[in-house]
Amino acid sequence: MAHVPRRPLFYLGVLASGFALGGLLSAFLRRFMPEGAPRDVLTFAVTAHLGPVTIDLLVLSFTIGPIGINVSVLAVVGVVLAYLLARSLF
Repeated sequence: MAHVPRRPLFYLGVLASGFALGGLLSAFLRRFMPEGAPRDVLTFAVTAHLGPVTIDLLVLSFTIGPIGINVSVLAVVGVVLAYLLARSLF
């Protein structure tokens, strides 16, 4: 099979679906896994925030944000699984 270069939209879709899958896995484990060290490690997350950002163009003024991303161990696992699945399908 010939190697076809991937488009940036493909990788963006893989990242988005991977983070969604990882978020679902993390929420599932938080709800059903018993308290303990494995649960704490698997559901550990770091949240990054940006904003709010105000843009004033004299005629038009608007505010964007705040925007945040929550990255957990399972979100990274979800991204890897989504990439492997997408690579095998395409």
